[in-house]
This record gives sequence, C-alpha cells and structure tokens, in this order.
Amino acid sequence: MKTFLMCEPRYFEVSYVINPWMTGNQGLVNMELAAKQWKNFHDILSSKASIRLIEPVAGLPDMVFTANGGLVCRDHEVIVSSFRYPERQAESPYFSKFFEDSGYRIRRLNSDIKFEGAGDALYDSNGQVWVGYGHRSDVEALDEIAAILHTRVNGLTLVDPRWYHLDTAFCPLANGYVIAYEKAFSSQSVNKIKNEFSDKIIWVSDQDANNFACNAVNIGNDVILNKASDELKVALSKHKFSVIEVDVSEFIKAGGACKCLTLEL
Repeated sequence: MKTFLMCEPRYFEVSYVINPWMTGNQGLVNMELAAKQWKNFHDILSSKASIRLIEPVAGLPDMVFTANGGLVCRDHEVIVSSFRYPERQAESPYFSKFFEDSGYRIRRLNSDIKFEGAGDALYDSNGQVWVGYGHRSDVEALDEIAAILHTRVNGLTLVDPRWYHLDTAFCPLANGYVIAYEKAFSSQSVNKIKNEFSDKIIWVSDQDANNFACNAVNIGNDVILNKASDELKVALSKHKFSVIEVDVSEFIKAGGACKCLTLEL
C-alpha cells in the first residue's frame, strides 16, 4: 500500500504571488471550503493508501503542498527541497525535521542549486526519474540527483510559467502510461516524452490542463484528480484507468491540486 504525506490547510491562504495562478487571488480563499475540500480528498485517498500528516506552521500557507517538501529516494533517503522563493524557504527545516524524526537520511544538493522536490521530480512505472526545470528547479539539479539515486534522470524543460512545476503538466501512470500537456514543454522535451512513452502518452487538452488534470494521484488503476473532460475520461478508460474527481478548486487559486497536496513516501 502506498503512503502519502499531507498537511492540513489550517493556515492556507493566498497571501503573496509566486506563480501566475495566485495573481488576483490574494485574500480570496474561502478557508472553510478549502478545509472541507482537503478533508474530502484526504478521506478518499485514505481509503486507498496510508496517510501521514506533518504539522502545519503559521505563516507558511503553501506548506499544504507537501509534494514540494522533498524527493523520497530508495533506502529511506530523501532529498530535501531548496526553494527558489523566500516565501517558501522557511518550510525546509520543518520538512527536514519530519523526515529526520521518521528515520530518513537527509540528502541535500549543492547549496546554490534550487530544487523543489516531488513537484519537479517524478518516478515513472519503470523507476526512471523525470525532472522538470526552468521555473523553480535548476537544470544543474539533474546531475546531482542522478549521482544520489544512481539511476537515469530525464530532464524536461518547462517553458510556460503557468506550468511552473513538472507535476502540473506531467503525470506518470501505472503500466508505463503518462498524461501530459504538450504546451508546457520545449519542443525538444516533447520529443523526449514521445520517444520514451510512444503510444502510451495521453496528451491533455487546454481545458484539462487548466483544470489541473495532470496534477493527479495514481494508485493502481485509479487516477484521482480535480476535474477531467469526458474526452480524457474516455482516453483513460481505454487503458483500464478509472477517474475519481475530487474538487480542490480553492487550492488551484494558489496553483496546486491533488498531486501538489501529497508527497509519496
């Protein structure tokens, strides 16, 4: 059974702007509704996986997006994130303490390299790692991650600031499949995805991308996401996947959805 780290949205709000989704949403989060949406998502996820919680911290509203806390590696190791923006940099010590208290060995990249954890680094079903860079994480992170993991690392260039983390536009699924949004990537990176996944790529539409369909959690044949078009549901069902829609619209005001709210341990 998979295990995910989550953080209650006790202090969640949009109080600054560090991605395009936040623009115009400062002070507009319905915190009561956000709490209900998070609880609903938590309950659905906990019926299919184990959940651990990290204590939220006042003044760190984006800590709810635990995906960015680090990248969990083999042998109970974790690469703790080095956030680009000062607004999130204070999260790292709290994630480090959680992992240390949980018996993980902490690994860090070179101090001048920015890397935002499982928001920008995703394992596919073959164990390869895909790392997005260009907005939050540095291209220099690739070689250091590869050295720590002793495995192949595939870099993907993100070119649109709306898709600032890899997990907003790319989601590896079971059995070698992937859902992705082509316009988020450079042409070279699109070709890299095509070469690797071939006929197992499910490209999403603008509509699905804007509804954060790629920011999904995959458990077995279940794909848990904010919202999917009928076309995407049909495409996934052809490959034996079932879509579970979970409204997390309050969190999209800050630029995150289902995947952002979880970190697989």
